[in-house]
Amino acid sequence: MIIGIPKEIKNNENRVAITPGGVKELVKRGHTVYVQHTAGENSGFADAEYHAAGAKILPVIEDVYKYSEMILKVKEPVAQEYPLVRPGQTLFTYFHFASEESLLKAMLKSGATCVAYETVENRDRTLPLLIPMSEVAGRMSIQEGAKYLEKPQGGKGILLGGVPGVKPAHILILGGGVVGYHAAWVAAGSGASVTIADISLPRLRYLDSIMPANVKTLYSSTHNIEQELPHTDLVIGAVLIPGAKTPHLLTRDMLKLLKRGSVLVDVAIDQGGCFETSHPTTHTEPVYEVEGIVHYCVANIPGAVPYTSTLALTNATLPYVFKIADYGWQEACRMDAGLKAGVNIVDGRITYPAVAEAFGMDYTTDFI
Repeated sequence: MIIGIPKEIKNNENRVAITPGGVKELVKRGHTVYVQHTAGENSGFADAEYHAAGAKILPVIEDVYKYSEMILKVKEPVAQEYPLVRPGQTLFTYFHFASEESLLKAMLKSGATCVAYETVENRDRTLPLLIPMSEVAGRMSIQEGAKYLEKPQGGKGILLGGVPGVKPAHILILGGGVVGYHAAWVAAGSGASVTIADISLPRLRYLDSIMPANVKTLYSSTHNIEQELPHTDLVIGAVLIPGAKTPHLLTRDMLKLLKRGSVLVDVAIDQGGCFETSHPTTHTEPVYEVEGIVHYCVANIPGAVPYTSTLALTNATLPYVFKIADYGWQEACRMDAGLKAGVNIVDGRITYPAVAEAFGMDYTTDFI
């Protein structure tokens, strides 16, 4: 198969879809890999490394799309890429269709097959291609939240761990999944007082059994969240419904319960965000204020640490890339039901129910 690796052009997206090591493995299996000039530069991987691994370097993104049967990316195509996508081409990347109707319509019109990292499943319904970036984003959410709690950044001026004689910051984490777990772990290590809220009692029991003493668990309800907000300094939005739009757990009115200079970090912004007042931001302009509350809603948080993120992503995606490249997406999906769950669009039809439901559109599950 001919596989193309374009340079990411989303704002401040510094990751690349595959490492030179990953390219080498694909070439060993008899596949052709085209890499756009400087695609890996911001992740610390030079063109020379890709060339040494067996890739062919192409000068412009148009050529990568033109000659490739499968496009391997990190983030969804942006508007200037829409016309480059061809009928019958396979795109394998993060799409998050439920939060962006214009992207959905463009990919339906393209006639391409869209396989979304975020809905590929393991047998236990966990999400193997979302997990590594969720781990990064969860840990970074505390790092970024701590920064924006600083007074020069618009925050309250609170140190997460406090000091002897001064109480630490209180952090509320909404969602006890992969993002929430990793956020809580880093926050606990800083010495902060942490509360994780979730609607799954089994998950709360598990977290309660493994977390250090400064992490408490709470059943997630509007009432319980409202009780927490007056003494919360940092809220991490870590809710995920696979492939679907995220529900709003904090309304605009609930912001009034927070003190001025509190910080919200919405890690769920890729799926629409879990705060009513959230809208996507970029690493260039990461924050804005509503009602005196700092909102950090960067849609590609792991892009700030591209070397770590690219290695972690390649580790997770490469086995699935092998299957698609070796057998084609249809046969690969017949072999692997979890990969089939990643197929969101085929030949102008939506094939993932939660995406269709987000916009009241029709879908089919009969696509192989």
